[in-house]
Order: sequence, then structure tokens, then C-alpha cells
Amino acid sequence: MKNRKTSLIWVFAIIYIMAFILTFSLGRYPVDPLTLLRILLSRILPLEQTWTNQEAIIVFNIRLPRILAGSLIGASLALAGLVFQTIFHNPMVSPDVLGTTSAAGFGAALALLWNLPALMVNAFAFCFGVLSVFLVYLVASRVRNSQILGFVLGGIMIGSIFTSLTSYVKLVADPTDTLPNITYFLMGSLASATISDVRLSLPPILIGMVTIILLSWKINLLSLSDEESRSLGLNTRLIRTVLVVAAALMVATSVAVAGVIGWIGLVIPHIVRMIVGTDTRRTIPASIFLGATFLIVVDTFSRMLSTSEVPIGILTSLIGAPFFLYLIIGEGRREDGIQG
Repeated sequence: MKNRKTSLIWVFAIIYIMAFILTFSLGRYPVDPLTLLRILLSRILPLEQTWTNQEAIIVFNIRLPRILAGSLIGASLALAGLVFQTIFHNPMVSPDVLGTTSAAGFGAALALLWNLPALMVNAFAFCFGVLSVFLVYLVASRVRNSQILGFVLGGIMIGSIFTSLTSYVKLVADPTDTLPNITYFLMGSLASATISDVRLSLPPILIGMVTIILLSWKINLLSLSDEESRSLGLNTRLIRTVLVVAAALMVATSVAVAGVIGWIGLVIPHIVRMIVGTDTRRTIPASIFLGATFLIVVDTFSRMLSTSEVPIGILTSLIGAPFFLYLIIGEGRREDGIQG
């Protein structure tokens, strides 16, 4: 049984690779897989050019940065959701539980209000996202009885404050120019993703992922009660803080690059646990592959549905909310069957 569930991770990896290749072949300017392979290999091998300059531009300047950014962000949000749901002992928790999403959104809105360049918009979003983690930690450190309660209550409070500040920024923004930009950013999109965004976002995301992977066996222990975890020699307060910072770092980076994209961190961990079980040594890689696959597939639909691109945050909500409702109803039916 364990071997079968472990082999499913390789299935997720293969599905991701297939989705990665297929997304280049879909859209108004399709690039077939063989041409794609030649174009990519041309950067490291002296191949004769059998493709057009337009196809090379589409691959390197448009599709590749967008797909790489989508992969990183999808994997980050799914993994952050998995970590939060596990360490907070609550399957309804999502990556914005610490207010990181709201804070990063406010940072981006503030930069757009001041007409700062795109790089500064990303920097403001990231810095405010990290700031929210620090503020939440200050609140949690004052709650002596329950660190989990401190994180959750602190996140709700900080998130509410930054949401209010974002509303104020939208109120005073120029309604003909700045306000539409802020609104569009907060809906989430990969349309403006560049290779520079990928380079800038890769280090913090990798730091967060590697930290979580290295602590995977300790996350399993955190799924127990704090008393049981401490009896096994685990410093629950320290480990939980490190994991929260690592997950929030990935969330802040994701919002800085693509805006607010919801539901991935809530739904994907549920699907993963249904398929491979609850052992984080399996759920972590499965969440990474499935989250990345989900976002690049949804992003492909977002650019194919109409000439004016549909913000990806809208599509993830339209897909995620009904599916999550289905999961809840299905879980309720299973519990009724067990009781009956």
C-alpha cells in the first residue's frame, strides 16, 4: 500500500511534465512539442534553426517565464496550505491565515498608487508580506497558553488591518487609471510575468521549500497534540515558528509576482491527502507537483477563454469553491455511512 502511494508521486511528476509541454502547444500562437524541444536545446547546443524567430520569441519571452512563474507559485501556495493545515490542526486553513496575502496586496496597491515601477510593486508586496509575519509573530509570542491560537488570532487581526488599508488606497486612487491597475493586480494574473520575476522569486521560494522538506518528519509529529509532540522531544514552538516563516515567505513571494490567487492552498492539500494519505513525506512532493500543474493549466485556460485575458484568481475561485464544496459533502456522506 505504501509503495503504491509513493509511486503516485511519480505519476504527479509525469502529469506535471506533460502539462508543462502541452501548455506551449495551446493558445493563439501554438508551438508544437518537437519545435519547443529544439528551441530550448538551441541555447545549449549548436542546432540548425528550423523554427521562426516569432516562435523563439513566444517561447523565451512569453510562454516560458509565464509557465515557470506559474509552476513556482502553484507549488508554493499548495505547499504553504498543506503546512498551515497540518501545524494548525485545521483542514479549513488556507495560506492567507497569517494575513500575508492581505499585507502583500496592500504593499502592491500602495506602490501602484504612487506610480512606482513594476519592480518596486513586487518589492513592496514582498516586504509587506514579510512584515505581516513579523507582526503576527509578535502577537503569538504574547499568547502564552496556545501558540496556535496566537498565530490564528494574530493573522486574523493583521489581515483585517491590511485589508482595510487596501480599501482606503482604492478609495483615494485615481478611478480612471490607478484604480483599475490595483483591482486587476488583486485579482491575480501571470500575464506580466517575466524571466526576471522568476529569477527574483526563485531564491525565497526555494528557501521556503527546502526548509519545509528538511522538516517533513517533524511536521508529522506536529500533527499530534503539543503535549504528545513535546513528549517525543520536539520543540514545538521553535519548529512551528520556522515552518510558519518558511510558508509565509513563499506566499509573500507568490503575491508579489502574480497578485492574489486563492483556493489553491485550500483545495490542493485536500486532494493530495485523499490520494496519498497524510504522511508529509509523500504529501509534500505531491502538493508541489499537483499545485504547479493546477496553476499552469488554469492559466492556460485564462489566456484562451477570450482575447482580453481573464484574471487567474477569478478562475481558481470558480473552480476551487465548487470543488471544495463537493469535498465537504463527500466527507459528510462518508461519515454518515460510517456512523450508520
